[in-house]
Amino acid sequence: MLRFVVSRALKAVLTVWIAITSTFFLLRLLPGDPTTLMVEGDMTPEMQAALLKTYGLDRPLWEQYVSYLRELVQGNLGISFRQIQPVTEIILDRLPWTLLLAGAAFVLTVAVGIPIGVTAAVNRGKWPDRALQGFGISANALFVPSVAILLLVFFGAQLGWFPIGGAIDPDSRGVAAYLSLAHHLVLPVLSLVLVQLGPYALTLRTNMIEVLGEDYIRAAQARGLSARRRVWKHGLRNAILPALTLMGLQLGTLVGGAVLTETVFAYPGVGRLIYEAVGQQDYPVIQGAFIMLAVTVVIANAMTDMLYAVLNPRIRL
Repeated sequence: MLRFVVSRALKAVLTVWIAITSTFFLLRLLPGDPTTLMVEGDMTPEMQAALLKTYGLDRPLWEQYVSYLRELVQGNLGISFRQIQPVTEIILDRLPWTLLLAGAAFVLTVAVGIPIGVTAAVNRGKWPDRALQGFGISANALFVPSVAILLLVFFGAQLGWFPIGGAIDPDSRGVAAYLSLAHHLVLPVLSLVLVQLGPYALTLRTNMIEVLGEDYIRAAQARGLSARRRVWKHGLRNAILPALTLMGLQLGTLVGGAVLTETVFAYPGVGRLIYEAVGQQDYPVIQGAFIMLAVTVVIANAMTDMLYAVLNPRIRL
């Protein structure tokens, strides 16, 4: 088990390093000069040269990269070009909102997907099964921003049932603040769930159909166990493992979808921060945000692998 954990940890570190390196160099390919956005009005060549030297942008690219890695190892993500404050503070102020959104969507997808997938497997070939297959195939073609915009226009702008932006009403306090937060989260979370639910429920359905055909399920039936006990206790226990792994591997897609959803709903998470930072060419903020998201996804995937190894020791081989 120790060898398995070490192997997954090394792969996680390598993945994070690739993400850091790719983000650093790709950002330098963006057209324009970030110093032009730091000063209001005209900027003299002397002022521009001074700003470039202050932020180390006048040095060769490889020197900037080595310096950035050195600072990153020490936990320093740099100073925002635009807000002139530590990037770590800026991101940590926004990250909980993104984790709340992605986490709520993850929990709801699993909670709704399990009964849907099991019901479809038990009623194979009947209308619940056909309905899930139709929805699952359609969900694979959905694009998160498109779904978010449709929900925003219909339920937010036209019907007025839900807020069209933000995360909480500024004047709400106490219990009212939590209710306001839940009200604001409905449409963003629903946007993510509608896209993730189909593939997850279909995977669980397929696994359940295979498990329900196993010999030990037929043996349980011969012993007189009820159908409910055979399906929900014996069958689901084995069928859910690959489905949980799929959700773990899709966390990258879920976090990416949350980033896009935040932009549509003006939700104050890391995704909205990235959108604002790209327009301002704020390299430190963009780099820091992508690193935080990459680390979050990699850690979640590594934990999923380890959990699966605990539940199914055969994969350690």
